Formats: sequence, structure tokens, C-alpha cells
Amino acid sequence: MEQTWSIVVFCYNEVVTVEKVVTKLIRTFDEHRPGRYEIIIVDDGSSDGSDGVIKKLAGAFPVIRPVFHKTNRGIGHALRSGYAEARHENITAVPADAQFNTDELIPYLNVAPGSFVSYFRLENTTYTMARNALSYANRLVNRFFLGFDLKDVNWVKIYKNEDLRKLNLEIESSLVESEICAKLLSLGRRVEQVESKYHPREAGVSKGASWKIVRQALRDTLTLSVVLRRFKTQRNAQRAVPASNL
Repeated sequence: MEQTWSIVVFCYNEVVTVEKVVTKLIRTFDEHRPGRYEIIIVDDGSSDGSDGVIKKLAGAFPVIRPVFHKTNRGIGHALRSGYAEARHENITAVPADAQFNTDELIPYLNVAPGSFVSYFRLENTTYTMARNALSYANRLVNRFFLGFDLKDVNWVKIYKNEDLRKLNLEIESSLVESEICAKLLSLGRRVEQVESKYHPREAGVSKGASWKIVRQALRDTLTLSVVLRRFKTQRNAQRAVPASNL
């Protein structure tokens, strides 16, 4: 059976590229999963006219469901909004800036139960030195404080919807992806890491290393370690219940 898909497109001030990304997704999934997918566009308080483009797309294509944040709340909130709206078996979230080639999803349209896919960028040649340093620091935090080591936790993933529903997500910053991956690995899910091409921006500016986002991520690092310890404790307690009733 062909698996169904929810594709989240998260957008903040990407008026030049959001339509290109969405229409390409529609062409791809109309070819490979006709009638078995949805596109959820999350506009995170854009002020450049992106919301108007999204409304036009939603009016033209019934497969699109838009979600609008009244104010910019950050990538973590955008991802959580999209994941919460997803109805289908597989979930992915792609940026509206066209730096991820959505054709890279095609070889993984069927994902094995008990697993998830994690794309990683081999080179970030368009990143500033500060942004690369931030990405490296994030990986060190994941490895030494959170207990897992993925090559690129902040790039595109493919999750099973039923797995996400088990995680009780708590983090609201960009570190929500670290929370998801750490919890899935704790549950014994297998990960397939896939090399991905990182494309230069066609327009606009990167928002991932703004001081607002960096400050929130730093604050959430310690919170996340507590969240993961609590998750593991609760999981171990649930495992122990049947044995105690014997």
C-alpha cells in the first residue's frame, strides 16, 4: 500500500519562493501519490506579502491547508503548528525558501515502520561563520548533553505521524527537532541519514541565526535536558507496570 503524506511548508517572509516550492510539491505528489497527500503551509507572521500568495494558492489547490500566525513566533512554533495539523501517515517539514530540493523526498515515499529519515547537508557553503559555529555547537550539545549524534538535526526529516503523537512535545524553539529526534531514538526508532544538497537562497535573508532565535535556543538547551530525563523516566515507569502486576 502506498503511504500517505502530510507535507508542512514553513514560511516567514518568503514571498519570492513560496509559490515555487508549493507548486513543485504538488506536481511531484500528484505524480507519485495522487489523492494521498496534503500540504500544510504555515505562515509565521510574514510581513512581505507571503500571506497573500499562500491564500491564493489555497484557493487554487484544495490539497492545501493554510495556517497563519498573527505574529512571528519562530521556527519551533511553525513546525509544531504544522505537525499538529498533519493527518497522514508520513510527515515532513520543508522550508519555503527553496534551499531544499523536494525531489529528494521521492526515493523515501515509503518509510519503514519504526524508523525515520534524517537528511543532512554535506556542505553549508552559504552559511556565515557564525551560523556554522552555531550548527557545530548544536551538534556538540546534542552529543554530550542529550545523548545522541545526528549529522544535521536541523535539516529536513520524515517522521511517522503515529510516532510524533507519542512524544508530548514541550520545546517551543528550534530545538524542538532535537527533542523529537532524541525521544524517537529513546523509543528505539531507527534512523536513516541521507545526504542532501543545500541550495543557495534565491531571495530574502536567512532567519535561522537571528539573535532572537539563538537566545531562545540557548535558554531551551537546559530545559530540553530536563524534558528528556523526564520522558525517559516516565517511559521506564510505564515499562515496569506490567512486571509489578505479575
